[in-house]
Amino acid sequence: MKNVTILGSTGSIGVSTLDVIARHPDRYRAFALSAANKVDALAEQCRRFNPRYAVMVNNDAAEQLRASLSGSGLQTEVLSGAEALETIAAHADAHVVMAAIVGAAGLPGSMAAARAGKTVLLANKEALVMAGRMFMDAIRDSGATLLPIDSEHNAVFQSLPRGFADAGLSHAGVRRIVLTASGGPFRTRSLDQLANVTPDEACAHPNWVMGRKISVDSATMMNKGLEVIEAHWLFDASADMIDVLIHPQSVVHSMVEYVDGSFVAQLGSPDMRTPIAYGLGYPDRIDAGVKRLDLASVAKLEFHALDLERFPCVRLAYDALRMGGAAPAVLNAANEVAVEAFLNHRLRFVDIPHLIESVCTTLCAQSGIAHADSIEAVLAADTAARQQAQRFVQEQRVSA
Repeated sequence: MKNVTILGSTGSIGVSTLDVIARHPDRYRAFALSAANKVDALAEQCRRFNPRYAVMVNNDAAEQLRASLSGSGLQTEVLSGAEALETIAAHADAHVVMAAIVGAAGLPGSMAAARAGKTVLLANKEALVMAGRMFMDAIRDSGATLLPIDSEHNAVFQSLPRGFADAGLSHAGVRRIVLTASGGPFRTRSLDQLANVTPDEACAHPNWVMGRKISVDSATMMNKGLEVIEAHWLFDASADMIDVLIHPQSVVHSMVEYVDGSFVAQLGSPDMRTPIAYGLGYPDRIDAGVKRLDLASVAKLEFHALDLERFPCVRLAYDALRMGGAAPAVLNAANEVAVEAFLNHRLRFVDIPHLIESVCTTLCAQSGIAHADSIEAVLAADTAARQQAQRFVQEQRVSA
């Protein structure tokens, strides 16, 4: 029986993880669950799965959760505060940690799991985007097992030979990694119409059911830019070895090209339970409850070159990766502020990449950011980027 800690259990990845766990009660136990402030959702999960710990990042929410669970007969201990995420991630009795908190808030818990030598199922992009070198060093130093859960990176992982990390990609005969992208809801919309798109339109992904932030990232394709940075660290691949290809059907989740001309790809229905089940069961395969892929009904698979005029966020991510240091952290922080402002109707959709580029241009030339080599330096860059981004939003509001 494996004890599983889920950081972000009320989000879409967390809910899907619990669904897979529920299908295998003889193999997995939900050991610890966490949420920021969704009291009712976490209370319901606690009643169903009876975890040993439940964490609410918001202290007031934690008190509400305690009151909600009072008298239920559960043995669940409610903890509160951001530091409690690190406690359940590094707990001696936790075997597997699903790191599924969206954004920079997920970094401390993911890092704690890595340092504690856990099997880390990484669905939080920002741990690698913000602190890739330090995170990978922690994985190696502690002997932790790192399994990517993003559908694209999980597909690449499945398409690479076992032991590729020991030999390196070139010795494994890899020419390049190809990350596929659906293109989101605006793939074919005229550029002059993008200025007026609404948050609800941006969140209406044609293939995947996701949270609002990641849905907007898919619409701008910043999610793909962040995945390029993530792939760099996961697979020790240079920026020049990582390509992005538009694939509207979301059936081929990514692929690897080898020097002999072969392409090895992973295909499946667009359902996150597949990579989650792969991570939980690794190296075995377990049932995920996913609808079987019927290739005959799909009928065709399309691939298109990436249009950087339509999706400038991908270019910005490549630029940040090549710059190194804390530049990816600056990129990520600026994007988080921009997306939040857009969702709150304080910024136009087309201004998201403008904000990010402005912040990166302003901050990334600073030596402290260019050469950041500690978590503290990365977090300082993150803070500076958020402040700069907020100023941009305010200026846009005033000019409007």
